Amino acid sequence: MIAELGLAALWMSAALAALQLVLAGGGLWSGKKAVAEKGALLSGVRPVAVAQGALVTLSFLCLLLLFLRSDMSVALVALNSHSAKPLLYKFAGTWGNHEGSMLLWVMVMGLAGAAVALFERALRHDTHVATLGAQAAISLGFYAFLLFSSNPFARLNPAAPDGQGLNPLLQDPGLAFHPPTLYIGYVGLSVAFSFAVGALLTRNVDAVFARAMRPWVLAAWVMLTIGIVAGSYWAYYELGWGGWWFWDPVENASLMPWLAATALLHSVTVLATRDALRAWTIMLAVIAFSMSMVGTFLVRSGILTSVHAFAVDPQRGSFILALLLIYIGGALALFGARVGTVREGSQFEPMSRESLLVINNLLLTVILGVVLIGTLYPLMTEAFGHQVSVGPPYFDRITGPLALIMMLAMVAGPLTRWRKDKVGVVAGRLLWPLLIMIATGAVLFVLGGERMSILSFLGLMVAGGVALGSIAPLFKRNLRRTPLFVWGMVVAHLGCAVSLAGMAADSAFTSEKLIAMAPGEKVETAGWKLHFDKVGPIAGDNWSAMQADMTVRRGGSVDIIHPQSRFFSNPPTTTSEAALLTRWNGQLYVVLGEQLDDGRWQMRIWWKPFVTLIWYGGLMIALGGVLTLIGRERRGWALKLRKSHAQEEWA
Repeated sequence: MIAELGLAALWMSAALAALQLVLAGGGLWSGKKAVAEKGALLSGVRPVAVAQGALVTLSFLCLLLLFLRSDMSVALVALNSHSAKPLLYKFAGTWGNHEGSMLLWVMVMGLAGAAVALFERALRHDTHVATLGAQAAISLGFYAFLLFSSNPFARLNPAAPDGQGLNPLLQDPGLAFHPPTLYIGYVGLSVAFSFAVGALLTRNVDAVFARAMRPWVLAAWVMLTIGIVAGSYWAYYELGWGGWWFWDPVENASLMPWLAATALLHSVTVLATRDALRAWTIMLAVIAFSMSMVGTFLVRSGILTSVHAFAVDPQRGSFILALLLIYIGGALALFGARVGTVREGSQFEPMSRESLLVINNLLLTVILGVVLIGTLYPLMTEAFGHQVSVGPPYFDRITGPLALIMMLAMVAGPLTRWRKDKVGVVAGRLLWPLLIMIATGAVLFVLGGERMSILSFLGLMVAGGVALGSIAPLFKRNLRRTPLFVWGMVVAHLGCAVSLAGMAADSAFTSEKLIAMAPGEKVETAGWKLHFDKVGPIAGDNWSAMQADMTVRRGGSVDIIHPQSRFFSNPPTTTSEAALLTRWNGQLYVVLGEQLDDGRWQMRIWWKPFVTLIWYGGLMIALGGVLTLIGRERRGWALKLRKSHAQEEWA
């Protein structure tokens, strides 16, 4: 009965989404209404949105319970679980498949709509109703996708004796939080999209609208950042190839919405604080959600071969493509029809913080275009019978220089005044970051920088300048009185410098050795001494493995590491479990390969200096977003409280 309850709750959620759309649309198109009538309409739509969120959550919890109980009478459980799996992977395996992940998607979307209905108070009533209507329209399409082509509650008759198991590459704690954080980010961008559609429908694009929209964009951006950072580290240690980003099409599918969301975040901040970039903000909201839909299509259409992709039939891909065309095509048509009604907003001079933010946004958009073209071009050529591969050299050579220019603009942005500033004054403020970059370059050159690639050399130089420029807004401030959102900006920008330094250092200084070893043999690389002690079989909860024991020495420290080659029987798969030894200045990364005919074992050994800075910096970026969100919201509450007290005193 649990599966039937979950399916019934899903159908009722879809019906409520349709009702929510009808109520919102009917009310908005019934003519002009008085303020009181608009408030009554909003009061009618709100409970429907909340009920929809509650029912779709119930549906997802039913699926979760089916996985935890290993109910093999449900096809999805039988295909993607096994009774011998550890409890964590039964839990996380709920969304480690196509149907379950889409149900997670619509649950997050339903909860987001309920949150907008319950907690949003800054929007004008008609814009709020239009936003909830747009969110219902998006949800309705995904409900239809689930119910008609991806039913997660379909029964097996007779029930399977046991399940086929979860993809071993997904049997990692990272599955418990990587997909949910990404989905919250994706769905958060759907809320920004709904805000933009609602504002266009009601012709209400102004600073008040932007201040209402900003926390949703910021929260989505934070979750996307965490999801991408977690996914990068997960792939880094799980796949055993030693890289943190491979420009895989599915990796790009998460990067593209993040690039658009980053541009949107800066644009909506300008609109909220300076009442500028109105049309640009609306357009970026549409583009950001468009990239989420494109990513969804790539992952679920079956046109990609990737360790990250869900291999599903093309009919499902066609369904998602149809949704993409309807939502994005409709939004672009609405934008074209209503952009003339969006007032220009406040003006600013070419030398101003707004101008530098526009430059940054343009560079982010260009990088987005480069990644989009590089991702889709092989698919388009394949459709015409030609096999073309677009790999890291293309992306690195084009996006690398653009990213460095963007970083330089990021240094100047916080040091430039709003509205208008003087070129000479800004140049004076940039003197110390420039000197730091020059000094960094000189030190690198003395240490052998001529052997580095030009991008690595420039990356390390720019990272030093960005680091100093990031903390420069704190100079001459009373740190105790500095607003929390300023601290958030500083931490996020400093995180960009830290990540950039890690990327450049990994590219410039990584050493790799591929060797065949027998127990008892030694190898030295990059100052490390590794002794292959022994190799033998071990068993885990649902796997067996050949595990190597290696003694590792450097300086006065001695450590034991255990790289493994694991075998999973359900489904039959062999994976490499890399051994990582982390130090303050990098990671030793060792992978156990296959056994050769002469009894020796293949070993791949990397020393990756400062590679961990990539993920520490990414977490700093996310932390900066959290601090900004808390600071902005706390400031808004304080202003409302002061206003309320002033009104009480006047009364």
